[in-house]
Amino acid sequence: MHAVANPDHVVLAGDVLDWANTKTGQVRTLVLTVASLMAIIAVLMAWWKTRSFVGTLVAFVLAALVLWGISNLSVLKSKVGSEIDDTDASASAVHVAGDAPALAAEGWRVS
Repeated sequence: MHAVANPDHVVLAGDVLDWANTKTGQVRTLVLTVASLMAIIAVLMAWWKTRSFVGTLVAFVLAALVLWGISNLSVLKSKVGSEIDDTDASASAVHVAGDAPALAAEGWRVS
């Protein structure tokens, strides 16, 4: 049987937002855990295939950079956004000479 909802009970959006924030945190933790596991496997595979300290060290550094990027997406997002905003403000118009070849129709031919 279906439960009958109480007409005096009010569901606020805060409940939904709390649920969404909780799920977002859980997904972030899951992604970071899976990425960490994949990084460990990648480093072990690098050691297994190369048996080289340098190859394993490179795999470890790359795995660490990827994990740092995943865990600091908000920092990367703000840095990229600030760089884009800075270039938009200082962008200048580029004019092409009248006898320059069109990009799609004509081009320079190398023989």
